[in-house]
Amino acid sequence: MIMDVQGVTFRYPSHPVLEAVSFTVGLGEFLAVLGTNGTGKTTLLKCMNRILKPAAGTVLIGSESISALSRNTLAQKIGYVEQQRSGSRTTVFNAVLLGRKPYIQWDITHNDMEIAAQALDTLGLGDYALRYLDTLSGGELQKVIIARALAQQPEVLLMDEPTSSLDLKNQLEVLKLIRQITRERGIAAVVAIHDLNLALRFADRFVLLKEKRIFAAGGAEVMTPENIEAVYAVPVAMTSYNGNRFVIPL
Repeated sequence: MIMDVQGVTFRYPSHPVLEAVSFTVGLGEFLAVLGTNGTGKTTLLKCMNRILKPAAGTVLIGSESISALSRNTLAQKIGYVEQQRSGSRTTVFNAVLLGRKPYIQWDITHNDMEIAAQALDTLGLGDYALRYLDTLSGGELQKVIIARALAQQPEVLLMDEPTSSLDLKNQLEVLKLIRQITRERGIAAVVAIHDLNLALRFADRFVLLKEKRIFAAGGAEVMTPENIEAVYAVPVAMTSYNGNRFVIPL
């Protein structure tokens, strides 16, 4: 276990969002956070990254509470990919190099440059290094943001709808890459995602949120037609093809 979410509760002034949410994530695991719009998926990720402060509960990375870590130490341990943002007049390489900021003492080192270049290559963006962000497509920009998170060399990747701007081919490539990275580098990925079939194809474990709480959590055994209908209010059937399970709305 690398991350332990213990009883996290969060309330906005107008309404509660999360109530006593608890689960763990292990090294090498790809965990999908699922639920309808407004269920609190994004809020949960932000509580796991100290962007938001829970009203109750705590989040541990290893044996340490994230609330006790310095900003730099937290950024070395957790990489966060938020939902799509617009580009700016910054080169792709410099945007990815920002992922090294938690490690820089006095100046950027050759090692920092190499790690940024490797992150770009991992996402297939090596030829884009000198392009400006505001010239990229939405999908290309999303890949740059993921590369920047990888440049942090985190123990945990938190990703909020990382495929939202991508076409089908890139959705499959990015999620396959995330799964590969978690296993090869021995890190954890927690991914908020809407597409149940993509989640079933790539995730190892699942957290289903409903009405501010965890409705079900576990491996593929929790992804049943009954649970999915209870969470999404849509009757579904499940089928298998070529070793993969699929959800079919009825």
